[in-house]
Amino acid sequence: MLALSHFNCSGSPLLPYISNDSGGKVEARVAVEELLHHGNLTLLQPTTSGVIVVILSMTLGIISNIVALFILVNAYSLQRRRTKATFLLFATSLVVTDFIGHLIPGALVLRLYLSGGVHPEDFNSSDRMCQFLGGSMVFFGLCPLFMGCAMAAERCLGVTKPLLHSSLVTKTRTKICLSVIWLAALCVALLPCLQLGSYTYQDPGTWCFIKVLSDTAEVDVAFVALFSGLGLTSLTVSLVCNTISGLTLVLSRLRRQPGSHHSAKSHDIEMVVQLVGIMVTSCICWSPLLIFGLMCVIRSYTGSIGEDLTGYKTLMVMGVRLATWNQILDPWVYILLRRTILRKIYLITKCQSGLRANTIGRWEPSFPSSEKNEVNRV
Repeated sequence: MLALSHFNCSGSPLLPYISNDSGGKVEARVAVEELLHHGNLTLLQPTTSGVIVVILSMTLGIISNIVALFILVNAYSLQRRRTKATFLLFATSLVVTDFIGHLIPGALVLRLYLSGGVHPEDFNSSDRMCQFLGGSMVFFGLCPLFMGCAMAAERCLGVTKPLLHSSLVTKTRTKICLSVIWLAALCVALLPCLQLGSYTYQDPGTWCFIKVLSDTAEVDVAFVALFSGLGLTSLTVSLVCNTISGLTLVLSRLRRQPGSHHSAKSHDIEMVVQLVGIMVTSCICWSPLLIFGLMCVIRSYTGSIGEDLTGYKTLMVMGVRLATWNQILDPWVYILLRRTILRKIYLITKCQSGLRANTIGRWEPSFPSSEKNEVNRV
């Protein structure tokens, strides 16, 4: 969503204007221009290529989320099993959240690119649009992480304690859980309105986020620690729950006696595989920003960031770029890791391994007879 370019021209419109009323300021401008002339100073500014990248990423994200939403809504309308319906309700809510979270911040970033971005002298400032953009990034960042955690915990309970799951998990409680997730993320995003943290423009002046690089106070450190802590905790819980679910399904299949039908069911396998895909995507896309933000604010608050400031700015831009890809890649988990596709991959793999045709049919017992027609429809 963001783009960087090296700037080596002394007549930059992004260079702060310095009046001639102060000799010291004039000398400072001359010194900066000299550094720019010799290529020893690099400033970041929006580029035309950056606008193209924003437009392409927004288009790809919108198409991906619409396709995934269509698949999930169609599967939800055909689904009669309560456990699967609960998972599909979570998944549909996640895709809708990703879609809105990709559209709103993307549109604001595109607007900043088209306007030329914010001047470097205003990077530590904030206006209403910056507050809204920063809050949107925090809200739409935490929501998918919280939902992924809740989905992993729900599936872990369903796989390990199916009877308890059937008595506790209902559609109504699932909707309440989703409401709590959205409300919790909104409360965190609105903390700067209570002077508990702040949002500021970030290099290259085309996006806003929590203040992490300069003039940081204790509340900024606490805000970043809360945001990163919640995100990393959600990823950790997801990892633990998905690991337990996966191991339980594997052990269930290995312990299956010949002719027994009490093995891992296909819909459980499908849901756990999709959750693992979501978890891996979230870890790759969000972990860098969560960790880099925490590193930056601690170094800035302690005053030890020093000459590494440029490097940390670059890390933050890389982190937010990866984070935006989470909303593009999440839908493809549901598009590519559906049961019918997984079954085809399984069959192709078995065929390639040279096993006889009758061994390929071992996948079938895990599909209850009442589910086979449903699989063909989905």
